[in-house]
Amino acid sequence: MSFLARHRGLLGAASLLLAGAVVPWLIWGDALDATFTVEGSRAWIAGFGAAGGLAGAGLLVADLVLPIPSTLVMSALGLAYGTLVGGLYAAAGTVGAGLLAYGLSRWLGRPLAVRLAGADALESGERLFADGGAWLVAGSRCVPILPEAIACLAGLHRMPLRTFLLALLCGSVPTSFLFAAIGALGQTEPAWALALSVVLPVLLWLTARRWLRR
Repeated sequence: MSFLARHRGLLGAASLLLAGAVVPWLIWGDALDATFTVEGSRAWIAGFGAAGGLAGAGLLVADLVLPIPSTLVMSALGLAYGTLVGGLYAAAGTVGAGLLAYGLSRWLGRPLAVRLAGADALESGERLFADGGAWLVAGSRCVPILPEAIACLAGLHRMPLRTFLLALLCGSVPTSFLFAAIGALGQTEPAWALALSVVLPVLLWLTARRWLRR
């Protein structure tokens, strides 16, 4: 049996999730990118007064359904609150978005996926996703569009919650503090920051996976 036939459930779910992420980006992406620059995001956050940090975290959670430029929002939180506090707000938002995507897909989307693709197709996807899914969760948090789609796939294919949460933390926490630090320093997003936001989470997950196996 070919790879496509064996993993049609995973490929079908991935295609639908990516389409669901790309369509809002095509419709609203340019407008949101123009609005939520670092300075624009800071002004938006400041409009909420003392609740601005929570509003910024909520904006990152909204990335689940809207093409929010999340790294710019993280930088804006760092610019508004400094590296430590801004990083905590940013981490809360990105972790919250990942958990919400995982939970909705696992407990609400799974029955629909079984009905559409069949239990056997999803089980083959579970085995494939179990081998490398956590690496994708950890390494994708700084990438546009993909992070919540991958979190949804982790939920649909029943990645253990402990594994998912650990990989999510490995990806979200260093990325959040890195971009908050960039914002606090008043810098733009250099190429080395994007590279570090992929490399650091993967290295952290490598360490966390060894601990998990013990």
